[in-house]
Amino acid sequence: MMQAIHIPQLLRAVEQTETIEVQDHLPDLDTLMPVQGTIRVMHKGNYLDVSAKAEAIVTLTCDRCLQQYNHRLSIDVSEIIWLQETAPTAEEDLFDQDLSSTEGLIESLPPRGYFEPDQWLYEQLCLEIPPRKLCDPKCAGIELSDELPVPTVNVDHRWASLEALKKQMLN
Repeated sequence: MMQAIHIPQLLRAVEQTETIEVQDHLPDLDTLMPVQGTIRVMHKGNYLDVSAKAEAIVTLTCDRCLQQYNHRLSIDVSEIIWLQETAPTAEEDLFDQDLSSTEGLIESLPPRGYFEPDQWLYEQLCLEIPPRKLCDPKCAGIELSDELPVPTVNVDHRWASLEALKKQMLN
């Protein structure tokens, strides 16, 4: 598991940058192999410039045929995370936010806080999981037959004589 980065410590790093080589399983993401890649975090004064290149293989369930299949997640992303003293609370976000602006859509952290690379990487990989999961674009889905299945009824042996009487009456 990756260590959280104390944001003020980045100011003392060479070129105010920390590069993390990733070759590990993420706690909340089931992958067939460890996530492999690189995360780079650069302190730019009032924001962090975070970028990553990583890949992993996950097992998904096809939305059409319900069969499981392996899918490669591959990311090459970058994001700016603003450093702000106070972030609005969730309630303030809901009630006081101007919905016409994009201000509420910007990621921010406290300047003396921590950046958690494993959580950020988890979120980026989850965004790469396709919303419509198909094992093959030409997947036909579950095959349905025109015949109705004949129900098999197991009769309790104590009711067998009543079932025989019922058959006699129908004939």
